Amino acid sequence: MEIEVEPGEVGFDPDRLRRIDRHFAQYVDAGKLPGWLVMVTRRGKVAHLATHGMRDVESGAPVEQDTLFRIYSMTKPITSTAIMMLFEEGAFELTDPVSDFIPSFADLRVYTGGTARAPQTRPAGEEMRIWHLLTHTSGLTYAFHYLHPVDELYRQAGFENGVADDMDLAGCCDEWASLPLLFDPGAAWNYSVSTDVLGRIVEVASGQTLDEFFRTRIFEPLGMTDTGFAVDRSDADRLATLYVADPEGKARRHPKHDLAHAAAFELPKALSGGGGLFSTAHDYHRFTQMLLRRGELDGTRLLGSRTVDYMTRNHLPGGADLETLALGSFSEAANAGKGFGLGFSVVDDPVAAKVPSSKGEFAWGGMASTAFWVDPQEELTVVFMTQLMPSSTHPIRSQLHQLVYQALVD
Repeated sequence: MEIEVEPGEVGFDPDRLRRIDRHFAQYVDAGKLPGWLVMVTRRGKVAHLATHGMRDVESGAPVEQDTLFRIYSMTKPITSTAIMMLFEEGAFELTDPVSDFIPSFADLRVYTGGTARAPQTRPAGEEMRIWHLLTHTSGLTYAFHYLHPVDELYRQAGFENGVADDMDLAGCCDEWASLPLLFDPGAAWNYSVSTDVLGRIVEVASGQTLDEFFRTRIFEPLGMTDTGFAVDRSDADRLATLYVADPEGKARRHPKHDLAHAAAFELPKALSGGGGLFSTAHDYHRFTQMLLRRGELDGTRLLGSRTVDYMTRNHLPGGADLETLALGSFSEAANAGKGFGLGFSVVDDPVAAKVPSSKGEFAWGGMASTAFWVDPQEELTVVFMTQLMPSSTHPIRSQLHQLVYQALVD
């Protein structure tokens, strides 16, 4: 990767862009982040690219342009793209029941009261449909929320870290279908394993495993040569160490890092479309450029232009924003002024968001504090890579918005 255009040629003040580097260097110098990489593009050209700090603090190995990161929930937009590619081929309609592809989702029940030990439930008043999964309005949840008795049921079933280590993806989906929903599909928004269920639908509809579909239909066509569900052992030294924030917000080596590191080189039993990928800034940049160009990059078209436009509109019922419809659960975005499309958060009201942005900007992030966004109005993309859990530790994403938009001066 390299800077492809002088910042001034695409409307940036180069001195103002360097404020990004100075600001986030302070995070590293204060021990709040191990290291990071940031890339800013405009009109399809890289205008700013910088790294600072370490991919492994203990060994002193620096973050480099080819460093491999766990992108966690930045996997979700890729899975959503895969689903919409199959949608374009007529494999299903967005209103089709999930049970058409995963029969265990036919008779869902909704939590109404009681405890995790003795939950009270009723039959779901609405079938779960594919669009519910894409918008996180399915009623499913994540075990790590620690906000609801159903979250505890997920933990008891072995889903503390998303998918379960001892089940394949089909088994995970069947187990999730057996647990109560938080609400009737379409009634609220809750960040969840919905995108993992979409990954299973990709497998059923395409006849390929999720890793095969990603590789042959998305990664190879886009030249994303370093992205996958496992890391090649020959690339072990490129893999960033996983850090976690201590009570003071300082980055400390994750207590389960050694296990996570060892697991990185083996294809997992359950391929998580919600959070299982490793990638590089270069590869994710390729993905964001395809989205910015409305489905096409370098002559390769994954999605129709109108499909991308449709995915990046707010699909929440009644045009609500996340602040109104979300149950207060964790997400990778501040909620005010933002809706949710088919796989992305979508800015509906930049003023309500209280962070510089454009109407129609779409984005997401990962739980190790990675982030990206695409702003079609400004022809802008941003990718930020680091490895600190949880992503809520520092206001990296909002501050990155401030610093990128203040550098635009055209």
